[in-house]
Amino acid sequence: MKIALIGYGKMGKMIEQIAISRGHEIVSIIDIDNPEEFDSERFASADVAIEFTAPQAAYANYLKAWAHGVKVVSGSTGWMQEHGDEVRRQCTEGGKTLFWASNFSIGVAIFSAVNRYLARIMNQFPQYDVELEETHHVHKLDHPSGTAITLGEQIVDELDRKTGWAEDTTDPQLLRIDHIRRGEVPGIHTVRYDSEADIITITHDAHSRKGFALGAVLAAEYTLGHQGLLTISDMMGPLS
Repeated sequence: MKIALIGYGKMGKMIEQIAISRGHEIVSIIDIDNPEEFDSERFASADVAIEFTAPQAAYANYLKAWAHGVKVVSGSTGWMQEHGDEVRRQCTEGGKTLFWASNFSIGVAIFSAVNRYLARIMNQFPQYDVELEETHHVHKLDHPSGTAITLGEQIVDELDRKTGWAEDTTDPQLLRIDHIRRGEVPGIHTVRYDSEADIITITHDAHSRKGFALGAVLAAEYTLGHQGLLTISDMMGPLS
């Protein structure tokens, strides 16, 4: 498979290594200093582009890739609120393809299934309040993380006593999501259910970015033979 990389930071370099080790070819690399590469024959020859960039750049990158008939796999977050409806329209009516995940880690997909199942159980036990905390490296600009938002929305969907989520809230009807930025932490997500009697905690703690990078390459392999708006659930099958 021919892959283009959009974004060539630590994640992009790790994706490159894993893709090559799995027998794929990197035909184009686009970073902040060579945006003209979008219009190159090299980029247009790609089967799939893997995009990990800043939240404010992601949507424009999708449009540029689609304009050249290139499918996109993206882990960029922060664009959904402003451009989510248009992306869905492009993928359902416009024939474009985007595989998007807030987190490509297989472990996070499993953790997400556990999170939803636990929330479903805890809906029967209102004595437990719940909060969510995410910790990432100091270079991560958006907060809360896309993964934390996904986990939080799962909890809100299952708990009748929560109407939404917010940062720095004391409203008991809202799920509180806290964020911490520290060192080079790849990503830690923790959900806590606390009562007067005890506390129940589930945590996913990533050792490195390697799991995310491998997941992105696996997603590209899946995207090669599929189209539309794709998710990690499509690739793995429903876990919850």
